[in-house]
Amino acid sequence: MKAGFIKAALAAVVLTSVTVGTANAAGCMKGAVVGAVAGHYAGHHAVVGAVGGCLVGRHMARKQAQERAAQRQPVKVE
Repeated sequence: MKAGFIKAALAAVVLTSVTVGTANAAGCMKGAVVGAVAGHYAGHHAVVGAVGGCLVGRHMARKQAQERAAQRQPVKVE
């Protein structure tokens, strides 16, 4: 059990260092942790879960940022 979490933490660190930059890493760490825990309990696939969680976390963070940007834009009245 400890080895799975160590591998997941290592994968999260590697993924974060690969995606250098705060804007690109938004959501990756949280997603990687959640994915690693889920992957660990779903058959000892913590690393695969961490990678998948990072990708999903980044996608959701990007989507949320786009929605926030769309709300800030003023409505054009002609």
